[in-house]
Amino acid sequence: MTGFINLNKAVGSSSAREVSVIKRLTGQPCGHMGTLDPMASGVLPVGIGNACRLFDYFLTKRKTYLATFRFGEHFDTLDTTGQVISAGGHIPEREEIECVLPRLVGEVMQVPPKYSAKSIGGKRGYALARAGVDFELPPKRVSIYSIDLVARRSEDEYDFRIKCGGGTYVRSICRDMAEMLGTFAAMSALIREKSGPFAIENSVAAEQLNSDNILQYIIPADSVLPFDSVHVADRTQFMLLNGMSVPTDLVDGTYKIYLENGQFYGLGAVADCRLKVKTKLC
Repeated sequence: MTGFINLNKAVGSSSAREVSVIKRLTGQPCGHMGTLDPMASGVLPVGIGNACRLFDYFLTKRKTYLATFRFGEHFDTLDTTGQVISAGGHIPEREEIECVLPRLVGEVMQVPPKYSAKSIGGKRGYALARAGVDFELPPKRVSIYSIDLVARRSEDEYDFRIKCGGGTYVRSICRDMAEMLGTFAAMSALIREKSGPFAIENSVAAEQLNSDNILQYIIPADSVLPFDSVHVADRTQFMLLNGMSVPTDLVDGTYKIYLENGQFYGLGAVADCRLKVKTKLC
């Protein structure tokens, strides 16, 4: 049993807890692709069995979020689950916000939140922050493709749709936006609407899954991989399955490898007219 489940994580539940439901139902090792904080909900792709070996092919894919930012308050965690540090900040108008949005888009250097899973000297940032340790996280380059102001939710809250690359912190976008506006802000809600090929409209909640229906929600791994296919047989198949490379006229790149019986075997890489297995799934 291998493949993916496009899970719709519930607010208040940890990503690990949601994955444990699928692990129990499938009896297979499972892992998730891109942690969502407990306060967030939405798309959490879960790999089953050897499909977890494919995560590296998805981690850099685009993600889409619907985020709510509350202006006028500063929280230590950069979201509303933390402690209030300052209050009474300026509440910007829509026109003010729209003026700074272009400055937040593109290839930018972003400082991750201190309350994050970033490792500092072998310890997680959130653990150090909770212990009162003073430290700094270095900025990292991230891709932010677009930020659209969707609606004004209340007097001090706005909804934004954000499209970005892997590794981007929405809480950091919130912080940076507020600084440009001369105020404070914190993320008060977050929904991941899309992660690579996985979209929220095709997702399923963990509470809907059971031993009778789990199989129908497993997405075959090859169906969500954006690579061309190559079918092998006879001696070529024997050589590939035994770790050897074989000659090919395919152009350099990554390919889905199918065996003579039609089974999806894994991913192969072509370089200098030679094909070799890169990631084995069965």
